[in-house]
Amino acid sequence: MNQIKENYENIISKVEEIKRRAGRGSEEVQIMAVTKTKGIDIVNSAYEAGFRLFGENRVQEAGEKFSNFKSDAVLHIIGHLQSNKVKKAVELSSCIQSVDRLKIAGLINKYASERSKTMEIYLEYNTSGEPSKSGFVTEDDFFKTVEEIMGMEYINIKGLMTIGPLSSDEAAIRKSFTFLRNLREKASERYPEAGITGLSMGMSGDYELAVEEGATLIRVGTALFGARNY
Repeated sequence: MNQIKENYENIISKVEEIKRRAGRGSEEVQIMAVTKTKGIDIVNSAYEAGFRLFGENRVQEAGEKFSNFKSDAVLHIIGHLQSNKVKKAVELSSCIQSVDRLKIAGLINKYASERSKTMEIYLEYNTSGEPSKSGFVTEDDFFKTVEEIMGMEYINIKGLMTIGPLSSDEAAIRKSFTFLRNLREKASERYPEAGITGLSMGMSGDYELAVEEGATLIRVGTALFGARNY
C-alpha cells in the first residue's frame, strides 16, 4: 500500500507540474486507478492510498471486485463493451467510457431507464487508426451518433475517450491526443447544450503528453501497481 501511495503522489506531482507548464491553472485532471487483473487486496490498497475513481476493462471482473465495494468509490467501465454485457455494466458503474456505436448507447439508455438512473458516457474515437482498436473512425458517423444520443433521456455525454497509438513516436501520440481535443471542441460548438467537456486520454506510458494536450482524466495502472499479471 505504501508503494501505491508513493506512486500516486508522484503522479499527482507530475500532473500538477505539467499543468503549470501548460498554463492550465487550477483545471482538474482526474486520475483513475485501472485495476484490470488486480485482486481485491490491491483495489483495497488503492482505496486506502486515496483513490476513489476506478476503471475496469471487463464487466465480469468488475462485478467480482466492485459489487459490494466502498460506497464512495466510483467505477467506470473502460473496455470494449459487448451487447450482452451492457445491462450488468449499467448496474455496476456510473460511467461507460467505451461507447463506440449507436446500438450500445441505445442499450445503455434502455437499462438505465429500467433503473431510473442517468448514465454518464464517453464516446470512444480511434484516433490512431489502428485496426485492433475500437472506436469511431469517421467524424460523420461520430456526429450522427451524438445527435441520436442527445435524444436519449437517461444518458449524459460526459466527453470523449481515446487510446493513443502503441508507439514510442511522441509526435504520433501527441497527434492522436490533439485530434481528440479538436474533435471535442467541434462537438462543443455544434452541440453546446450537450455539455461535452471531458477528455479521457493518456495511460501509464503517455499520460504526461495527454495532460499537456488537455486531458481531463487519465487512466493509470502500471504506473501505480507495476506490470499486470495475465
